Amino acid sequence: MVDTFADYASHNVTDEELVELFLKSGNNRYFEKLYDRYALKVFQKCLSLTRDAGRAEDLTHDVFLKLVFKMNTFKKGAKFSTWLYSVTYNHCMDLMRSNKKRVITVHQESADCIEHMDLDNLFGVEEVDTKILRQALDQLQPEEKSLLYLKYMDDRSIRYIAGRSQLTESAVKMRLMRSREKLRRVYLEIAYLWNFCK
Repeated sequence: MVDTFADYASHNVTDEELVELFLKSGNNRYFEKLYDRYALKVFQKCLSLTRDAGRAEDLTHDVFLKLVFKMNTFKKGAKFSTWLYSVTYNHCMDLMRSNKKRVITVHQESADCIEHMDLDNLFGVEEVDTKILRQALDQLQPEEKSLLYLKYMDDRSIRYIAGRSQLTESAVKMRLMRSREKLRRVYLEIAYLWNFCK
């Protein structure tokens, strides 16, 4: 049945229908289909704007993470691809205008996210290893990463996140706390294994 669904979603459902199905059901399969269709195109758009493949890859990742919360702002009757490219363009231009690396680029040793998220204190270590951090982030659920990105990278308030995610402020605080703790636990587990295997 999964294969049948995958074939059906790939060939017979429009982008706009996938958005509607995702919003109604919350099923990540619909979002994943949109990602499969547009990840390369978004990357190419980011690359044309930044002229930096590594940065374009990070921006592409962040654009789709943002869509988890922005999807409910998609207007019925609009064309998804046009809206997505607008979101992508605005995100890239905002970053370039501010001249700040506000996107997590954890594969770089100079990743600004380390200072911004104050992960040294959070993890209880003297220095955060960005390679281990990237692995730890990859083990979080998309919703968990989105919350962390919105709060610590985009400097969004609890009230803003609550409104965008249709949660109460107390629920956002609880989920943020759990996401931070999970990231800390996974990071320390990976760091321990790396040191053990040396």
